[in-house]
Amino acid sequence: MQTIRSLFYSKWSSDVRLDGRTAIVTGANTGIGKETAKDLAGRGARVIMACRDTVKGEQAARDIMREVKGAKVVARQLDLADTKSICQFAENIYNTEKALHYLINNAGVAMCPYSTTADGYEMQFGVNHLGHFFLTFLLLDLLKHSAPSRVINVASGAHAMGKIQFEDLCNEKNYHPIKAYAQSKLANVLFTRELAKRTEALGVSAYTVDPGMVDTELIRHAKRPLQEMIKRFSFFVKSPAEGAYTIVYCVVSPETKLITGGYYKDCAYTESSRAGKDDGTALKLWAVSCHMLTIRWR
Repeated sequence: MQTIRSLFYSKWSSDVRLDGRTAIVTGANTGIGKETAKDLAGRGARVIMACRDTVKGEQAARDIMREVKGAKVVARQLDLADTKSICQFAENIYNTEKALHYLINNAGVAMCPYSTTADGYEMQFGVNHLGHFFLTFLLLDLLKHSAPSRVINVASGAHAMGKIQFEDLCNEKNYHPIKAYAQSKLANVLFTRELAKRTEALGVSAYTVDPGMVDTELIRHAKRPLQEMIKRFSFFVKSPAEGAYTIVYCVVSPETKLITGGYYKDCAYTESSRAGKDDGTALKLWAVSCHMLTIRWR
């Protein structure tokens, strides 16, 4: 099985150091987020592990400090389903950090039963898109101050099945967990494209990462047939560490080798779906997102 896997997922490595750099990784208590935090800490970066569950976050930080000698990691509470929590997190960052070089928007929910955030938005759109959109908005001044800096939005190949339903963004009329997830991941891709245009002159780059199919807790809400299919084809499924490779690639690669606003998979630039390259939809989504969050972001 390992031989078959090696045909699809070649190991990627880099010895680039990140001493003196600071990164925030959302959803860092498990899966891809934890592996990303561990990798960056091993390169000397200071890593802020933004987690909804502080107990799990602190345990994950202890794990990394035990496994990585001299790791500089700290867990902070962040609930992306609550704008008040996002504001409190951002205020804490400004009070404690002098710089922010990498914002890695990794946390997410997938294919969950219908529920809403604290602010009344459908959970997947609210957490996966609006939560990270608002977090990036609040931290942008620090990212600009620390330029050159980068924002990395973790999306999914599922974005290709998505459509931005402007007439029913929160799926109040006809909720379908897979369609809602695909819409939220398409929103990640479109947000990255528009963000890159607005921040390139400020020294802030933005990249979308598709980690591929990864064995994480993200699929815990998936129906049993899908979970069984994933197990059956487990040789195609990446480990969390392998899923983190492309995120780390977009952190450590020279800017001259990356395209801001670009879509990356398997440590290389690739094309997103046609819908993911629709600049008109990206601009409209930006405006609608600002309206929903009652913010002005020009």
